[in-house]
Amino acid sequence: MKIVLVIDQFDDANNGTTISARRFAQALKNHGNEVRVIATGKPADYKYAVRQMRFFPVVEHLITSQGMRLAIPNRHVFEKAAAWADVVHFMMPSPLGIMGLKHVEKLGIPHTAAFHCQPENITFTLHMGNSRRVNDFVYNRFRDTFFNRFTHIHCPSNMIANQLRQHGYTARLHVISNGISPEYIYGKREKEPWMQGLFNVLMVGRYAGEKRQDELIDACAKSRHAREIQVILAGKGPLEKKYRRLAEKLSNPIVMEFYEPARLLEILHMADLYVHTSDAEIEAMSCMEAFACGLVPVIADSPRSATPQFALDERSLFPAGDTDALAQRIDWWIEHPEERQAMERRYAEHARQYSLEESIRQTEEMFRQAIAEQRGAKA
Repeated sequence: MKIVLVIDQFDDANNGTTISARRFAQALKNHGNEVRVIATGKPADYKYAVRQMRFFPVVEHLITSQGMRLAIPNRHVFEKAAAWADVVHFMMPSPLGIMGLKHVEKLGIPHTAAFHCQPENITFTLHMGNSRRVNDFVYNRFRDTFFNRFTHIHCPSNMIANQLRQHGYTARLHVISNGISPEYIYGKREKEPWMQGLFNVLMVGRYAGEKRQDELIDACAKSRHAREIQVILAGKGPLEKKYRRLAEKLSNPIVMEFYEPARLLEILHMADLYVHTSDAEIEAMSCMEAFACGLVPVIADSPRSATPQFALDERSLFPAGDTDALAQRIDWWIEHPEERQAMERRYAEHARQYSLEESIRQTEEMFRQAIAEQRGAKA
C-alpha cells in the first residue's frame, strides 16, 4: 500500500506522538508498504514539507515546551500527496489535520485517523485538567470538527475507546496497541558509576501536569529507604524548574535529562524499578518499553489512564495521588529483591503480546477496510 501519514512534527523525536509515528512509519515500510509523511521541516523524498506556524512568544513557548510544533495547511501539498496515496492516515486533530481532511474528502481518497491526543494533554497545560466540563468540551470539539468525519479510528487502548463511545464518536474504533519495538527485550547491564550503590527509580515522560512526576519525588522523599534512592526523570517539559526545586528535599540529587532512544534503552537495562504516576494516559509506551526490558512497574491506578491494564497484580498499582501508598510500594520492592527479580521476568514475558509486528498487521487491515469501503462507495 501507498500510505501518507499526516502529522505536524515528524523530524524531532521529542514527544510521544512523534516517536510513535516514526516507529510506525518504519514498521510499515518493513512490511513492504511505501510511506510518505506530510509534516513540517526540510523536504525529503519521503516527506511533503509544510511550513511551521508561528505564534506570539508566550504561546510559542507553551507549544514547544510540550515538544510540539504546529503546521500551516497547504492545499497543493495535500493534492499532490492524495494523487499518490492509497490511504491517508491522520495522527492529530490539529489545523493541519482538519484542513487536510477537507481536501482529502473532496478528492475521494480513503482516510483513517488515530486518537493520540487525550484532552487532558491540553487541559493540564492550561491548569484545567481536573475539570470534567472542560475535558468534555475538548472531546466534543475533537468529535465535531474532526473525528466524526472518519469511518475508522485507531485507538491505542480500550480505555480511550470507551471514552470516545461515551462522548458520541460514531466511527468504527480499532483498539490496537501502538506496539513495542523488538529491541525492547529483557536485559541487564552493569550499572554505570553514577548509578552504582543506589536504588535507581526511573520514570519516562514529559514534565507536564498530567504526568505527575511530583508524586514520585514526594514518595521517594517519604520512603524508609530515601537515602538509597536515586530518582531518574527521563524527559523534558515546562515543569522542569518546578521539579528541580521540589527535588531538593531528596537525599540524593535528582537526575533529569532527555535521552535519545538508544541511550534510554541502556538506562532501562540498568535501572531497578519503573514508576508511572500519570493521571491521564492513552497507553504509555514508556511504561510498556520499561517492563519489556525487565523493569517491574508501579502504576497510578487512575480512571483516566489506560496504563493500569498492564499491572500483573496489586503490588504494581497504587491509588492515583496517594504518595504514602506509592512510598510503601517502592519500599516493598526494595525490601524484596528476589520477588522483584522473579517479576521482572514475568513482565518481560507479558510484553510479548504487545509486539509492534502484531500492531502493524492489525493497522494494515484497518487501512484495507477503509480502501475497500471507498472503492465500494465509488462503484
